[in-house]
Amino acid sequence: MKIDVVRILGVMAIVIVVAVGGCSQKSESEPAGVAEKTGAAVDKAAGKAAEAVNTAVEKTGAALDTAAEKTVTAATNVAGKISEGAKNTAAATKDVAGQAVEKSGKALEKSGAAVEKTGADMQQ
Repeated sequence: MKIDVVRILGVMAIVIVVAVGGCSQKSESEPAGVAEKTGAAVDKAAGKAAEAVNTAVEKTGAALDTAAEKTVTAATNVAGKISEGAKNTAAATKDVAGQAVEKSGKALEKSGAAVEKTGADMQQ
């Protein structure tokens, strides 16, 4: 898209330079010829075209700025959600690990009690 805008601006610049360079200002008493009227029309058209291109470039730039801002906002929101998810996962993992340690401790206590009972039974 940049190439098209650059080409259009280049063509417009050439048209403006040719139109301005080819038209010399005459006194008001001299009648305007067909070529002068055509040159004036070309100048006017070139000016309008240049304004239209400038307006389009400004609107495109504004749209790109808006899109960039929305992208940054969305990326920030996603990063925040990922961070929140990681914190939640860490808390859940900590809870599960604590439960596993507690159950392992109870199992060890039962095993220890069974070993003591077996030892007591063996002594009798």
